[in-house]
Amino acid sequence: MAITPMPALVLAVATALVGCSPSRGPGQTQNGTPVAGRWYSTQQVQDGRDVFGVQCAQCHGAEAQGVTVDWRQRFEDGSFPPPPLNGTAHAWHHPLTVLLQVINQGGVPLGGQMPAFADRLSDKDKLAAIAYFQSFWDDEVYLNWERMGGTD
Repeated sequence: MAITPMPALVLAVATALVGCSPSRGPGQTQNGTPVAGRWYSTQQVQDGRDVFGVQCAQCHGAEAQGVTVDWRQRFEDGSFPPPPLNGTAHAWHHPLTVLLQVINQGGVPLGGQMPAFADRLSDKDKLAAIAYFQSFWDDEVYLNWERMGGTD
């Protein structure tokens, strides 16, 4: 007589294995569909990884973690270093419109050194870059961003 596993046990094991998948970042789904509870899709995150890697990673880190030990401490010239964008600094305090404004105008108006990307990136690429760094935000940070009017 063959032993058949109970359906609930099979479901529990399958769910546990899917939850351990290392190929997904925070907030991402596996199949490229819209990310549950977020404004972007996994395709935008994938596209954003490429844009971010070429345009942003040198200053903000490959996974938006930052590259400066203390991003709050001004450089000798008085400018601020590039902050982490992975949810550990202040990017989540700004709505999408402000994030796009900073990308377009650069960081100089805010005391930084980031160049303007208004004419260097398409709107699609700008949104993809934001989707990429927001994919590192945990659900609590993302929900706080939404509560503060993030998508307004």
